[in-house]
Amino acid sequence: MKRKYTLIFLLVLSVQYATAQFVLDGEFKPRTEYRNGFGSIIPDAADPGFGISTRLRLNAGYQTEAFKFYMSLQDVMVWGENRQLKPEDSNNSFSVFQAWADIKLAEGFSTKIGRQMLVYDDQRILGGVDWAMQARNHDAALLQYKKGKFMMDLGLAFNQDFTATTANPGGFQSVGTAYNTTGFFSYKSMQYLYLRHKGEAFSASGLVMNNGFQNFTGDADALVADGVSNLITIGTHLNYKKGSFGAAFNGYLQTGERQNSVDVSGAYLLGLDLSYKASKGVTLGLGAEIISGNDTGTADKTEAFFPLYGTNHKFNGFMDYFYVGNHANSVGLTDIHASAKFALGETSSLLVKVLNFSGEQALASGEKSLGTEVDLVFAKSFKGYGLAIGYSQMFASDGMYELKGVTEDAAASSQNWAWVQLTMKPKFLNTAKQ
Repeated sequence: MKRKYTLIFLLVLSVQYATAQFVLDGEFKPRTEYRNGFGSIIPDAADPGFGISTRLRLNAGYQTEAFKFYMSLQDVMVWGENRQLKPEDSNNSFSVFQAWADIKLAEGFSTKIGRQMLVYDDQRILGGVDWAMQARNHDAALLQYKKGKFMMDLGLAFNQDFTATTANPGGFQSVGTAYNTTGFFSYKSMQYLYLRHKGEAFSASGLVMNNGFQNFTGDADALVADGVSNLITIGTHLNYKKGSFGAAFNGYLQTGERQNSVDVSGAYLLGLDLSYKASKGVTLGLGAEIISGNDTGTADKTEAFFPLYGTNHKFNGFMDYFYVGNHANSVGLTDIHASAKFALGETSSLLVKVLNFSGEQALASGEKSLGTEVDLVFAKSFKGYGLAIGYSQMFASDGMYELKGVTEDAAASSQNWAWVQLTMKPKFLNTAKQ
């Protein structure tokens, strides 16, 4: 770790001799949370969770006419994770969050190579997941083209396991390409094509993405790599905004196979959100989203859609009951929601959002209704930092208790979540402004 900080220090010292633009900034984001039903129904016998976590980042960017370079170092800390006087970090969370180079190839063409965030449109399928302290990144190579209102990204990725063997310390395995990292739709390979045309009032984009997942055979003690399952996601995002009115549409399909050759067919996501600026300080929203669920009842086939690498916390309620590490092959979701955002002066706002949930497919009991969630978020910006305070309440119905595997009698009488977050992004150095 000391070596990494030394490299950053030397980079800062050398900037005075550079003719290109150099930017050094950071982020400090502590968040306090009270979890009494966040993510799932909390049983009455369980105590609520309470804690404070912090994200710390140091970002360095360097730009010339021929290329751009960017590096972001990150640490995620939970207060109290290290005992007093312990010399090392208990959770080993210090990492290189981003490290990429963007090289200009020809007029309009460039390539972006390295560890990076993939963020498109409203982040429904590919997003940065900035709410999560660790956020999301990808090791990928992009071929990019931009001209006027049109852009194209062709993305490619191939993932390999780290090995710490004596013969090859700190590298990847030298025999075979089996990828043993699983969970959260971790892919062995990815290829995607993203196209977008952005006009003054209307923009349209299209995405075709293939994810290859390593298959395994054998029992848990002796798994053997056995081919790759390919899942294809294809769809579009449409956005219209003129005057006080706005509309956004998502339509995506999935076909192919999930990991270990689970056949996927007829899986879809449809979403429509409308917004209207009723007055100078009030914006109203109304929308619905339908995500297909599993109707096959078999282990080797599913019709359930999963939004993969999107910023799922942004959708389907802030309490993260759906598609945030859960609900991957279940009854799907129908989400009908309404919101109002009030400007409380020039630097503060209040968001009120109500969401009604039901399964796209019925549960085993025949029940579809899951419940209603109410989200409140107050945000205020100050000079150099911002403060946000949130509260969410889940009013669960019988279907939610069945879905989460907690009976109503055994559940806590109230399911809620509250949080306070400070965000500070200091700008240490920018040679373009000197």
